[in-house]
Amino acid sequence: MDYIVSEKTGQAIQEAIDEATKAGGGRVRLEPGVFLSGTIYLKSNVELNIPAGSCIQGYDKPELYDDFTDPGFESVSPENSKKCLIACANAENVSITGRGEINGVGPAFYERNVPEGAFFAKPPYPRPRMIQFFNCRNVLFSGVSFIDSPGWTFWLISCEDVNITQVRVVGCQQMINNDGIDIDGCRRVTVSDSFFRTGDDCIILRAIRKKLDVPVVCEEIMVNNCVLDSRCQGIRIGCPSDDTIRNSTFSHITFRGEGSGIHCECPLRYLRKGCEGYLKVSDIHFSDIDITTGRYPIRICCEGGITLRELSRFSFVNMTFKAKLPLWIEGTAATVIDGVTFDNVSGTVESDVPMVTRYVRNLKLDRFNVTATRGDVVPFDRKPSSSWETAF
Repeated sequence: MDYIVSEKTGQAIQEAIDEATKAGGGRVRLEPGVFLSGTIYLKSNVELNIPAGSCIQGYDKPELYDDFTDPGFESVSPENSKKCLIACANAENVSITGRGEINGVGPAFYERNVPEGAFFAKPPYPRPRMIQFFNCRNVLFSGVSFIDSPGWTFWLISCEDVNITQVRVVGCQQMINNDGIDIDGCRRVTVSDSFFRTGDDCIILRAIRKKLDVPVVCEEIMVNNCVLDSRCQGIRIGCPSDDTIRNSTFSHITFRGEGSGIHCECPLRYLRKGCEGYLKVSDIHFSDIDITTGRYPIRICCEGGITLRELSRFSFVNMTFKAKLPLWIEGTAATVIDGVTFDNVSGTVESDVPMVTRYVRNLKLDRFNVTATRGDVVPFDRKPSSSWETAF
């Protein structure tokens, strides 16, 4: 059954969702126009349909949003915020569809009096995320444009069987921490045929430990036919205090941006308090990738002093790139990167070295053609020498 919402308020949308839920489910369909809103709670068996010409626009004040709370959700509260525009917990058969827009008016939350082109300054108060789903099953996001989230656009936590297709995630690139999709401890998530332009990372796989004694696994993530543009990273895999990320594929990806293309970096600055490293990453596969970047095309590294459980079995097949910095694969004596394959990879690097590798075991190069095109010219400077060669 359809529940048509004509009153242009988030409260009216919530009332329609609640009414559909009482009836066992249904489609909540917005009429054309702008619906100003704080937090909206989606529930099982409800489709929120936002047709072309319709827009849910978030308020520009954080106090008008609810904190995301659930008895089973122990959040580490990234960016010290629990607030979000659209929330969903412990639900199934939930969808957001249509060709309309959800707009978070993100720049309104930042201090924008900065030099031209610089990142906006983060405010002292928490900024809401746009979409936050926890422990949900059979979820669909299709067709909608997600514009200018003040914080992470999507945070999907412990969800399964999620399909994200034909969406646009666009955020002002002067905003920081406006990630595209953070897929955190989820299973069987597909992202396809979509476009991302963000100031921060576009697509991120995480396994954030909410309680240190409760395992978190992120696996069977498939991303294909997507275009990415980021000032930070197109694809990020994990942070050093995360749990387990494995068995995921990225294919037919185009990246154009100032940031790095593919990034799995574990620096000391990202360690949680009392942690010396915990992340385990394995079996992450990339194919048919085209990257043009102002930084690294691929960077997999672990900073000295951190000990991870595993960084292994990365493959890159059918890849082309143009980059300013080299391919960079660097482990440590405590965290050796094991099993990196490059097959049919070609590119140019505006640097004096095409590739940097340290503490890598089982590195395989097949049909590998990478050229370093630039470097400092050392001027000729003859110095006195006692060598007999100088007598001629």
